[in-house]
Amino acid sequence: MNNALIDPPIEIETGAAPTASVIWLHGLGADGNDFVPIVPELPLPDALNIRFIFPHAPEQPVTCNGGYTMRSWYDIFSLEDFEHEDEAGLIASQQILTSLIENENRRGIPTQRIIIMGFSQGGAVALYTGLRHTQTLAGIGALSTYLPLRKTARDEYNIKNQGTPIFMAHGHRDPVVKYEYGKKSCALLKELNYDIRWESYDMEHNVCNEEIIAIGTWIAECLKT
Repeated sequence: MNNALIDPPIEIETGAAPTASVIWLHGLGADGNDFVPIVPELPLPDALNIRFIFPHAPEQPVTCNGGYTMRSWYDIFSLEDFEHEDEAGLIASQQILTSLIENENRRGIPTQRIIIMGFSQGGAVALYTGLRHTQTLAGIGALSTYLPLRKTARDEYNIKNQGTPIFMAHGHRDPVVKYEYGKKSCALLKELNYDIRWESYDMEHNVCNEEIIAIGTWIAECLKT
């Protein structure tokens, strides 16, 4: 997969002259439009001017979907067994997300004022990238997802984000990324002394109003000055 975005991301600014950025990655088969409608629903302080960035994943064949070409951050071989994972694809998407972070730096937003987050496959990329990033992020959000390459040696994670707040949320009835995968990922990160906020909801593979409120509150906490 090419590590450059073909389509420009969607951007929404909550005020003039943003002082922080949230880069939000969609899930498998969706695109950057998927979470745009959520921005007005987030309970954010009026004084907090944020640039929300919603990139579109490149298109590529996805094995678990019969090789059908769709927007995907990396290949998924099976939703029942994450022992066999597309490490090369994860690295390519890590490079995409890192480039988006660096672009915000060039626009005057320091990394300490940038949150990276995503839903499902996008959340896996956010975790993969955030734990390895060389500068401290404001936060890492992982919705209805799992920790990819969870058997990774601890020394691959960068100490710079050891204390970065991580928000993880999952639906009890998720038929796509099983609840147990998210819960086990959370437990593993807690064992490694990461700062995890875990939320669970009576839902499937989606987001709910209660979760949106929690996300907005968490973003505001991460970006308070």
